Amino acid sequence: MAASEGRWSPGRTESDADEFRPVLDIVEPARQRRLTVLLRLLLLIPHFVVLFVLHIAAFFTVIVGWFAALALGRLPDPVFRFLSGVLGYDMRVSAGDMLLIDRYPPFALTPPVDYPVRIEVRPTPLNRLAVLFRVFLMIPAAIVQSLAVYGWWAFAFVWWLITLVLGRIPRPLFEATAATLRYRMRFTAYVMMLSPAYPKGLFGDDEFSVVPGTSRPAARPLVLSSAAKWLVALFLVLGLAGHVTSSVTASTTDDTPTTRLLGPWTRGTPHGSFAAAAA
Repeated sequence: MAASEGRWSPGRTESDADEFRPVLDIVEPARQRRLTVLLRLLLLIPHFVVLFVLHIAAFFTVIVGWFAALALGRLPDPVFRFLSGVLGYDMRVSAGDMLLIDRYPPFALTPPVDYPVRIEVRPTPLNRLAVLFRVFLMIPAAIVQSLAVYGWWAFAFVWWLITLVLGRIPRPLFEATAATLRYRMRFTAYVMMLSPAYPKGLFGDDEFSVVPGTSRPAARPLVLSSAAKWLVALFLVLGLAGHVTSSVTASTTDDTPTTRLLGPWTRGTPHGSFAAAAA
């Protein structure tokens, strides 16, 4: 399937894995319109407003889901459907503001079948003990995802300028950005209890995951080149430097213990994330 057609196909699933991990599929555009790249964040402002409202609703839904998961050992179906819809909406907007796609996101929790960004999460039984202590278990992953996302946005102007000049995002940068966004998606799915699988795969998937001669989306499996892996490492270093600098220079205005612990590690995107609301 040609990426330039903007169509999506399921590709290889991870049903053969020991533990299913949420999947982010992105069809890489061959070219991007320079005008939409130039005005990207301005064009997405309506979606940022919608996401703000959805994140508030998702925050309270997760609280309800947490109690339900403790009692049932799973999320109730309506809770799962709503939270997975919010997560997919977030990923479609994020893929746009991180320059991975050029197509404007729909104002819907369920995207058109040919939209170039899709997620896959599956209703799965949850370990009640892991649900009970989720806010503590997620801390290491929260730190990693925040460093990577914060580091990407630290040089966002450079990535935007490169894409504007070339009319496309360079392949290594696409891979590194997709890996960063996928890790944030998996982290958010874990926080929302949409998946029991702990976030992983920041540096991509193994090459043996690729079936030779088959057509697949660019991000399933997501195999990173050496240049892309170096970029992901750069995101982490820049994120660490940024957090250290902000911790030294910024004054503390919130004395809530959870906020002091997680707050600096859950920021970095222009529209925030569910993790930031949860913290």
